[in-house]
Amino acid sequence: MLAAIEFPADLPVVQKRADLARIIADHQVVIVCGETGSGKTTQLPKICLALGRGVLGVIGHTQPRRVAARTVATRIAFELKTELGGAVGYKVRFNDKVSADTSVKLMTDGILLAEIHRDPLLKHYDTLIIDEAHERSLNIDFLLGYLKQLLPRRPDLKLIITSATLDADRFARHFGAQVVEVSGRSYPVEMRYRPLQVSDEGEAQDVPQAVSNALDELAAGGLRGDVLVFLPGEREIRDTAETLRKHHPKGIEVLPLFARLSAAEQDRVFKTGAQRRVVLATNVAETSLTVPNIGYVIDCGLARVNRYSIRQKVEQLHIEKISRAAANQRAGRCGRVMSGVCVRLYDEADFLQRVEFTDPEIFRVSLATVILRMSALELGDIAEFPFIEPPTPRMIADGYQLLAELGAIDEARQLTQLGHELAKLPLDPKIARLLLAGRQYQCLTEILVIASALSVQDPRERPLDRQEAADTAHKRFADERSDFLAYLKMWAWFEQALAEKKSNRLMAEECRRNFLSPLRLREWRELHQQLHGQVAEMGMRDSGKLVSGQPANYEQIHKALLCGLLGNIGMKSVESNEYLGARGIKFIIAPNSVLAKKGTKWVMAGELIETHRLYARIMAR
Repeated sequence: MLAAIEFPADLPVVQKRADLARIIADHQVVIVCGETGSGKTTQLPKICLALGRGVLGVIGHTQPRRVAARTVATRIAFELKTELGGAVGYKVRFNDKVSADTSVKLMTDGILLAEIHRDPLLKHYDTLIIDEAHERSLNIDFLLGYLKQLLPRRPDLKLIITSATLDADRFARHFGAQVVEVSGRSYPVEMRYRPLQVSDEGEAQDVPQAVSNALDELAAGGLRGDVLVFLPGEREIRDTAETLRKHHPKGIEVLPLFARLSAAEQDRVFKTGAQRRVVLATNVAETSLTVPNIGYVIDCGLARVNRYSIRQKVEQLHIEKISRAAANQRAGRCGRVMSGVCVRLYDEADFLQRVEFTDPEIFRVSLATVILRMSALELGDIAEFPFIEPPTPRMIADGYQLLAELGAIDEARQLTQLGHELAKLPLDPKIARLLLAGRQYQCLTEILVIASALSVQDPRERPLDRQEAADTAHKRFADERSDFLAYLKMWAWFEQALAEKKSNRLMAEECRRNFLSPLRLREWRELHQQLHGQVAEMGMRDSGKLVSGQPANYEQIHKALLCGLLGNIGMKSVESNEYLGARGIKFIIAPNSVLAKKGTKWVMAGELIETHRLYARIMAR
């Protein structure tokens, strides 16, 4: 049993506790709008518990990111004086700390979506808290549309949606629900605009240098708290860390924070110490996580945004200016525990010209996955589905076109047998298609390894200061015909290393010697096990192997790959090193591919990604 529930009096949400409890008791849907740091994430589940929720079903509490689901669960368990995995648990991809006694379950949006397939009425839950809904990820928009249809059939289910921006009115109109405002920032924040300097040659000063200058300016006044720096991505974080460590060696601890770090490295950010800390973060720290003791924010005003080009059918990963709402969100991070200073590395006119809100993800991605999921759940026409903001007809048509290309739907846009099978696999439809082709070409064993590798981040590491050493270490896995086969060699190496049953520490050292991330190898292995179980459940087996006992050959594996990657083939152009691809696109091979130097007449790519040019990655002849 839980001890008496205590609420920290200094949090703004606790001051509104009585109002919130009354409104939650009286209404099926409640929207709670409050800036990050108001305490809504940690206190709302406790308010629900105090109301007697979480008894007939579980209080489900979703987060956009795995890091947040884990840290929030840990925090709530601590406040309730209970063990993690008991009354409070969490479930994210590859990690499940939930038991029969769990009353509050933290999870990613993706986990809740996956559960809809097994439990369409979500009977397991009596309350759902959809947190950080303003992020408007595809999963959140799909969940909110699904719940809008579900609520009339589940009058006992309570839904609480939280948003950190004033975009909450949009959710309120959608559900016809009440909005409760909770103030977040309690201390004033001084804004300073320090745009990047431009040299006489017209070159803009680099971001690491600008961050270093801003830190000098703040330090000159004597730091009364830690500094949180927002940067667009991992590479910028590494470059800035390098610059700061050279320039500010004494008394300052530089801590990176991004999703690919190990749990132990991420946790360092939440432990304050005697030293002043400078935390370099991507937008994971904008909304999902509250880093303690922040007195200053340095905001470069940029984020790396993934957009899907319907015309070219490729992912574009460009660095873009963030919206005004996101910039204010970042600034609000330093007014929690003391009056703060936010240094923006752009000017005020630039800020005022920015768009008000960030584009929802539904307008930035291919809709094939959503259409497939909706068809499998028999939710009717996507154009009729109650999305908060419906996608355009052109985007819907593009999603159907990809599914038709993969053989998942027929002319009447109904799911084929193959489509039903694809919907059962928790993967991008193109990657899921590879598994079904692996069965057809009798190379399922190999394709399971490759498909799971394509769905997680590449385990190979190339530290900026040791790139040559890393490239040399990775050569042992290379195959001159195909980058896909490198995954099979890496897998064989990892299996061999595991078979030697070394301690975790020795295993991690062995991985690092080969410039491989132990964390990502483990994720790859866990996804492989998950998929292996899933295909076994679907009755798929590698019949060719059972008969011959032989590994599959190059042709079998690459024919299977081609079934899902047909849109990624290219022919070498005569006059340059460019390749002409499907739909008239032109791409070049990424420099880290085995085919980058010599090329070949025809190629197939694992993915096409546009940064400043259109690159094809993971290549095969």
